[in-house]
Amino acid sequence: TENHAAQMVDADHHGPRSGEWVQLAIEHDGWLVGDIAVWIDDDGILASIGYTVAPEHQGHNYAVEAAEAVIEWLFESAGVHRITATLDPRNIASARVLERTGFEYVGTARSAALVRNRWEDDTRFSLLADDWRAWCRRTTSPPDTIEFVAVDAGNVRAVGNIEVAHSQRRFVAGVTQSIADAAHPAQVDGVALRPWYRAIEADGELVGFVMVALPTSSQPVPVLSRLLVDTWHQRRGIARRAVGLLARTLAEQGCTALDVGFVDEADGPEAFYAELGFERTFIADDGEVWARASLDAIVERLRAAG
Repeated sequence: TENHAAQMVDADHHGPRSGEWVQLAIEHDGWLVGDIAVWIDDDGILASIGYTVAPEHQGHNYAVEAAEAVIEWLFESAGVHRITATLDPRNIASARVLERTGFEYVGTARSAALVRNRWEDDTRFSLLADDWRAWCRRTTSPPDTIEFVAVDAGNVRAVGNIEVAHSQRRFVAGVTQSIADAAHPAQVDGVALRPWYRAIEADGELVGFVMVALPTSSQPVPVLSRLLVDTWHQRRGIARRAVGLLARTLAEQGCTALDVGFVDEADGPEAFYAELGFERTFIADDGEVWARASLDAIVERLRAAG
């Protein structure tokens, strides 16, 4: 699909013209699987994109590959300075396409788009040429080392700057909120939680954050309450290895299992935890799903996966 997408925006096809929307087909193995629309302003400086993929062809990264090719053409060949995109704030899958190609969330305008005679919220993303080039230069290979480091006065600001993509914030609280929660722990059956948290380092660089509620008399199994990897370091296998390191750390303290709670949505993190051996145990009153895995099972699955 990458070659097909690149061909669709090849200069020989003249590409989008200033002041016009052009709709390009996304083709895979001879099949039309979707489309990507491109608009450039009259001055050839600003552009917008939009895309759709047929339901039966979703989940194969076609939109990501097509968007990457179009973005490269707009910045490198057309000389565009800034690309924007808007979408329905409920469309998490579409937001992830933008986030995987380097776009940043700008904001959500309330009641800003008239859709089928109804005013809807409009979520907006933006990508600058220089930021895109930096995104393309980011490290994408798996790190050689993963370590937990204490959060202290020397690194707390840098740790606080670790952020997940906008579409993921509905599933996990940020670092600042997590540290605040740890400073004022909640209680379970009258017993205060015992928060333990660390920054995650990959090859010596701060890339993520993990927090656990350690065992108490009212909660004998530790709970993984936060796990996040910065947007610029995702898809490097860091989160999986961090869970493995956590499993070994807890095992050294005499623990045998680990619990986790997550939002029960199709785009949530359940698939990630299921691959590590977590199985559903119950659904809380607020709808949050709880799952548990043995520490040995986590380590074994990661070892088998290489």
